[in-house]
Amino acid sequence: MQNITIIAMGKVQKGFMLEGCNEYIKRLKPMCNFKLIELDDENLPEKNLNQTLINKALDKESMKILSAIPKQSYVISLCIEGKQLSSEELANTISQKGLEGFSNICLIIGSSHGLSDKVKSASHMKLSFSKMTFPHQLARVIALEQIYRALSINAGTKYHK
Repeated sequence: MQNITIIAMGKVQKGFMLEGCNEYIKRLKPMCNFKLIELDDENLPEKNLNQTLINKALDKESMKILSAIPKQSYVISLCIEGKQLSSEELANTISQKGLEGFSNICLIIGSSHGLSDKVKSASHMKLSFSKMTFPHQLARVIALEQIYRALSINAGTKYHK
């Protein structure tokens, strides 16, 4: 059974996004060894926020993220400048990386300010769901659904039409 980890900054605490996350996590459990690692994002001031403060926060977050990545992981950072894949291509990537000896597929979702260049450069792949910008909590639901879809494609089930 394949190991899949999502490392995400912040927590989804309530509402339909939490329900969506919980539903897909429940669906993933029989299909893979799934682990969600939620890390605390850095608090930033609402007033006088500037790029220097954002960069410092991203740097601190990057240290948390990089230390949480399981060993022998194929690391995929979700970022807008990443490559866009079809669901079938993602399924193939997940399957192929397992065959290549990676014991874990690890997707990384940054905070509302994104990911530092340190995390992106430590990744094997940068992935984008769209040219559109999504709230990072919604990106988590999308990531969970796409992992479930990819594993369903690889298993030959009827979920993916």
